[in-house]
Amino acid sequence: MSVLRLFRPVGPKELALIADSGWLTFPPRLPEQPIFYPVMNEEYATQIARDWNVPESGSGFVTAFNVNADYVRKFEVKTVGAAMHQELWVPAEELQEFNSNIIGKIEVIAEFHREKSGS
Repeated sequence: MSVLRLFRPVGPKELALIADSGWLTFPPRLPEQPIFYPVMNEEYATQIARDWNVPESGSGFVTAFNVNADYVRKFEVKTVGAAMHQELWVPAEELQEFNSNIIGKIEVIAEFHREKSGS
């Protein structure tokens, strides 16, 4: 089986749900989130975690995980900006099957936090 390494930027709430799963699955999408989109490279995941998640929730985390490459070939890779901004678009209703194709555990490889102002 061939393996593909993907990345997912998350905030603290999603990270807690991943931890609750034993670091094995991503949580179901919310009704207003029809797509689950892991990203194709660490640089893009870092950009989202640092520049979007931190201002939104105070912290951002980059997770990395391996997935069955044969399985994920059925999903479209979308470029949503510059060439490095590539996402794998997984319909929310397929997330449970996607999770079952994760090989090993989801790991946190970077974290970013809002700087606290000194007093």
